[in-house]
Amino acid sequence: MPGRQAHGLRLIKTSDDDPGVWMTEEEKFDQLISQRIGFMDITDTLVRMAPAVRDSETAAGREKVLEVRATFPSGATHQTEAKTLIAKLVQSNLSTWLNAMANFYNRYYRGSYAASSATWMFDTVTSVASANSAITVKRFTHSYNQPSVIAAIPGTSGKVVVVSAHYDSIGSTTSGRAPGADDNASGVIVILEALRVFAEAKYKPTNTLEFHFYSGEEGGMLGSRDVMQSYASSGVNVVAVMNQDMTGFSPNNVIAVYTDYVDSGLTAYIQKLVPVYSSLPLSTDKCGYACSDHASARDAGFPAAYVCDENMEDSSPYIHSAQDAVSTVSIPHVLEHAKLTVGFLVEAAYF
Repeated sequence: MPGRQAHGLRLIKTSDDDPGVWMTEEEKFDQLISQRIGFMDITDTLVRMAPAVRDSETAAGREKVLEVRATFPSGATHQTEAKTLIAKLVQSNLSTWLNAMANFYNRYYRGSYAASSATWMFDTVTSVASANSAITVKRFTHSYNQPSVIAAIPGTSGKVVVVSAHYDSIGSTTSGRAPGADDNASGVIVILEALRVFAEAKYKPTNTLEFHFYSGEEGGMLGSRDVMQSYASSGVNVVAVMNQDMTGFSPNNVIAVYTDYVDSGLTAYIQKLVPVYSSLPLSTDKCGYACSDHASARDAGFPAAYVCDENMEDSSPYIHSAQDAVSTVSIPHVLEHAKLTVGFLVEAAYF
């Protein structure tokens, strides 16, 4: 394997049962990314994977792991507490951060702006979290020059709840313009604004609440896979992951909760929260294997769910292009995702 990596080859999976195919970075882009085919690049995590995590790579093994971890309430039970925090969301913050992210020529994980976009991400999270000195912010480094960023509000239970979004972007070529406004600056700003509200409230959860800003998603879930495989091998007790990838383009004006390659119990629970904490109707759909970073949590044996702005058929036609611009994003729609996120985090703090 080291020899193949030295020659620039990457091990790529396109299904749960796929043992992997070695590809160059160029082949990854031409055959998968540009064709919008879901895949995971597992090259960097092969040596990190613990035996228990390898067992969870099979469908039967994964269900066995999740069976132990996952129990969720029948519905929302902390609405008063959650809605007090939801009232503190500020829509203009979303616009400010969206414009800042889209102003990068691109945020491609192997590109010229990988490091500068990562610095912006870390500095912004650090600034937002600074309202509460108990919150930790760290970089999680990878084999490429764009670390993921993790903020944690410490709890007392030993359990961890994660909300996540990827901040890298890609265009019609790996070096092209890629503002990545919907995909996925819109998801990032949701998580950022939720973090700001919890930080300023000096919120003290029972379960640790983590806010993950992943790099390298467009390269095959690279950042999230590194993080989640590390958590699995070190025994972090992750009880729920809610990933959001695209929250601002919705012709049907819905919140979409995807139902394939996810934890069914957590997904059903989040579906119940949508009408409680947002004013938008619920939509459901399927997106296939490895369509976003929740796939990494699922592969590591953690209960994961995926929330998006639209069904597959009506999703943004502009992603992965120079046209994925701020003008295509509805900030009021993004705000509804932020409301759901705050509501979810308050509820999940008691899982």
